[in-house]
Amino acid sequence: MTSTRPRMGDDTIRPTPSARRAARDLARGAASSSTAGRPAPRKRGAPGRAGTIGWLLVAPALFFYAAFVLWPLIQGVQFSFYDWNGIGASTWVGFANYLTVFTDPDLLGAIRNAFVLIAFFTVIPVIAGLVLATLIRSIRAGFFSSFSQTVLFLPQIIPLAAAGIAWSWMYAQTGAVNQILGWVGLGGLARPWLGDYQTALPAVGLIGSWTLTGLCTVLLLTGIGKIDTSLYEAARLDGAGWWREFFTITIPGLRQELAVLITITIIAALSSFDIIYTTTLGGPGRATLVPGISIYRIGFTQSEVGLASAFGIVLMILVLVVVLPIQRLSKVGDK
Repeated sequence: MTSTRPRMGDDTIRPTPSARRAARDLARGAASSSTAGRPAPRKRGAPGRAGTIGWLLVAPALFFYAAFVLWPLIQGVQFSFYDWNGIGASTWVGFANYLTVFTDPDLLGAIRNAFVLIAFFTVIPVIAGLVLATLIRSIRAGFFSSFSQTVLFLPQIIPLAAAGIAWSWMYAQTGAVNQILGWVGLGGLARPWLGDYQTALPAVGLIGSWTLTGLCTVLLLTGIGKIDTSLYEAARLDGAGWWREFFTITIPGLRQELAVLITITIIAALSSFDIIYTTTLGGPGRATLVPGISIYRIGFTQSEVGLASAFGIVLMILVLVVVLPIQRLSKVGDK
């Protein structure tokens, strides 16, 4: 007699096909809900399109730079190899114009005067700016601090031609400078400062010092504001005085600002024109003759365009020779 009891494995419940489909639908719904909150991947634009837009934005500036800087420079280099009066036919002379620049005593004297002006356009303003910026910083915030910055920066706003005319009046025989000397008992020093061979160049240089000191002070004051004040506090705890703070914290912290100011002021000294033209026009004699005035005279008065172009190229090279090492040293110091 056979048994009708089911076997142990026969009581297992197997899911029906409809249950399996429902489970799959639930799994898909859970997966879609988990990814619904995620942001859709951002599609990157084509690199070529971004580059095209960038060039379109830069194109106007490049056009004007090429038209008013690069093209005149190329023409100046070309003209420097010719003997040309600016109107008639030109004659190829090779390096004869450059040889004249380095052998003519008047042109060499103009270069020497430009380097002398570096002492007035660079050394005096930068040192005075350092001292004034440190003193203004010690005053902290307040009306006097803001007022002093405004007053010091005013000469930078005044056009150099106007500043030259105003100072030429003050340097006159009956000008304010000689009157002040008379009031303080130094009337024996009174003289026509711009008409004296010994004092004309220093007098012009002091005008440059006056115009650039404000710029140096404001820029250095901004740089001092970026120095961490905790460095000064730590130095005071170590017993450091004003001089030690100045040479160990302030000056190293202003390396970049000093490099910028030295570069700007040296370029201003070597390419000075406005102040000289409105005060002395290179006189008396050639006491205040500088390359800018020489180029103007040679090109527009003597109609020697080739020689004027050669002198301009030499002046540009001198500026680069002086300025590039300064920029290099500032970057090496930062590293």
